[in-house]
Amino acid sequence: MNHPITALVIMGVAGCGKTCVSEALCQLSGATAIEGDSFHPAANIEKMSAGIPLNDEDRAGWLDSLCDELRRIDALGQRPVLTCSALKHIYRERLRSALPGLGFVFLELTPEVAAERVSHRPGHFMPATLIESQFATLESPKGEPLTLALNASIHSVDELAVQAHLWWLEHGLKRAS
Repeated sequence: MNHPITALVIMGVAGCGKTCVSEALCQLSGATAIEGDSFHPAANIEKMSAGIPLNDEDRAGWLDSLCDELRRIDALGQRPVLTCSALKHIYRERLRSALPGLGFVFLELTPEVAAERVSHRPGHFMPATLIESQFATLESPKGEPLTLALNASIHSVDELAVQAHLWWLEHGLKRAS
């Protein structure tokens, strides 16, 4: 490993618990949460709301905005924790290029559990009908450097956050001064 992990991306398909785990992890670690969904341009939100999956072109500007925000939070001396689906290897590499030492926590779950969770999520633009396309796009990060895979189907949010926090501590999390 060239760099200690100084920032994290909580990644996975819709419904895996990225936001909940990020919030719990930030409470444990004193890190700063970045909600990736809030950086989607209106066109992406409209497309997903209509049940149309995003493509690489749709995600390009969004990923650039996330890279900028990771660098901005890091430059403030804070430890960022970004929620982002990061479904493809090329997306993860784009995010890694923004910040040396960026680690990934992959929240795995089954398509059935994801669909069930998303169908009961109030007020979100991502319909359960897009779950299948997310799994079709997903390139598992297992085996990539600085990546921890956790089963989000069987662990509670708190358990996932604690596991991610301990892993981060082991791989370079610096305590706030």
